Amino acid sequence: MQTTLADSTDSKPLRFADISPAGQARLLDMTHNRLVYGITIIPFVGLPFVYWKHQLDQDVLGLLAWTVSYFLVVLAVRLQQRQYLRDRASLDPHAAVAHWLPIILRMALAHGLGLAALVLIIAGRVPFEYTLLLYMSLAAIMAANATHQSPVFSAFQRFFGAAWGGCTLLTPWTFPEHWHLIMPLCVSYVLSIHRHSSIAHGFFLQQIKLEEDSAKLAENYRRAKEEAEAALRAKNQFLTTASHDLRQPVHAMGFLIESISRRNQEPSLQPALQDLQQSVQSITQMFNSLLDLSRIELGAQPVNLQTVALDPLMNDVATLFREEARSRQIDLRVRLSGGRALVTADAMLLRQSMINLMQNALRYTQSGGVLMAVRRRSACWQFEVWDTGVGIAEDDQQRIYSPFFRPEHAWRIDNAGHGLGLAVVARCADLMGASQGLSSREGRGSRFWLRLPAAALSHERWTMAADQPVAPVEQAAALSGRCLVIDDEPQVRNAWQALLNSWGVETACAASANDALALLDAGFEPQAIFCDQRLRSGESGFELLQALLERCPDAAGAMVSGEFNSPALAQAEQEGYLVLHKPLDPVALHALLSRLLPAADNNYS
Repeated sequence: MQTTLADSTDSKPLRFADISPAGQARLLDMTHNRLVYGITIIPFVGLPFVYWKHQLDQDVLGLLAWTVSYFLVVLAVRLQQRQYLRDRASLDPHAAVAHWLPIILRMALAHGLGLAALVLIIAGRVPFEYTLLLYMSLAAIMAANATHQSPVFSAFQRFFGAAWGGCTLLTPWTFPEHWHLIMPLCVSYVLSIHRHSSIAHGFFLQQIKLEEDSAKLAENYRRAKEEAEAALRAKNQFLTTASHDLRQPVHAMGFLIESISRRNQEPSLQPALQDLQQSVQSITQMFNSLLDLSRIELGAQPVNLQTVALDPLMNDVATLFREEARSRQIDLRVRLSGGRALVTADAMLLRQSMINLMQNALRYTQSGGVLMAVRRRSACWQFEVWDTGVGIAEDDQQRIYSPFFRPEHAWRIDNAGHGLGLAVVARCADLMGASQGLSSREGRGSRFWLRLPAAALSHERWTMAADQPVAPVEQAAALSGRCLVIDDEPQVRNAWQALLNSWGVETACAASANDALALLDAGFEPQAIFCDQRLRSGESGFELLQALLERCPDAAGAMVSGEFNSPALAQAEQEGYLVLHKPLDPVALHALLSRLLPAADNNYS
């Protein structure tokens, strides 16, 4: 435990030896500077007294010799100061203190004796007024040094004892008629100045100690912060690097459970399958949020600010949640801007923020509805998500955006959340330069909002600029058509095959470029192609997708990957290719395929 100001008041007083060598050196600097300054001004103080004594027609030789001697001492001290500064720059603090402390103590003693010699020179030889003014001048010098020379208390004691001690002892000779009055004043002055200097010395020690303790605490904090940041970077780097392999089983699990659920004919198994589906959804949401947050904190999430149309983006997000809202009998509404809402934002970060806000609203709304709306706010457009859920207590509203924080009542409503969704929203908003906030009443519901700068209408291509809202999943026709999937994981290929077949899609899967090209050579003509980026054969998934689309010009294609910072994926997005990230939501995948493939006669439900 470091010594603090409070601690020191309850323990024994600090001593010079209790301070570190660096602190001792700083105190030595202060005392040495004061000694040099004090010695420098003394001859200039002596000159007026030489002139006054000359005006009194008295012999000034002794006083003049004393003044000239001090001028010579000033020159020597100034030369010595240069050496002191050189040593302080070249020597470590411990060596500097060991070498210069004895020298400074001798300087202080010699300076004090020099002032006492002045009193000895004029004792009994000048009028009372002359001597009284000299004593008053020396008293002022003592008082100034009591504060500024006290950092090294032993140096002040030598100076003060020699100077004022000599003045006090010589009082009967300097004030032969009034010494019995002057002597008590000199003694009381000794006691008061010594007490003042002792207090000042304690203050200097305490200040140095506090500064040292503060510096140690700051250094410990810096090291702990660097270690924490290094650990965070290592964790984020691991999650980002391993995200492909970590996402694979979750991706396959979601597809397989959806496929099993559609094929299940046993009513008694339906509740268990629904629970399993919800558990996988919770894992997927937590996993995505954790990786999103890690990617953002690692700085692996590039920010591409561009003009984004909010209405089609909101329709797309609403499509993802419409089935969940319908199954829970929650009224999901969307209030659009009529195509007027254009903002400057990163489309991916904005979409992720919208999805997280919608997930949060639906998770804590047990009845009533959720409204997704956009409205104009001065030079900005404000995206809002309203819900009639449990609300947030006022004390929790400042902490709600912290990672892993969840209010107590939220755990009672839904224990599947992990407190990461809103943290991702806050990070995304910061990256885009957007503002975000909330208003909520506990038990009545909440309103979360994102405010983004409005973008001017231009002829550039808008991100997510779909002209019509996407039909809800529950109204979408069953699927038909042919799909080619390239993935090097057998488990993932089996999951794709099971899910797409359950939707009525004829599916062919391949593990490599050779397998995929062989399927095309055998006469398989896909209408949609999904290609994983990282293939174990070392092939580039993006280059393979380009080659397959060149062979099948009428097919639509998309990259699928568990990575986010791959240069190949960034290039694919820049060239206008659709990039999907594992684990894919089956509902979102169905919505995408409903656009790419022709509708069948049966309804998908």
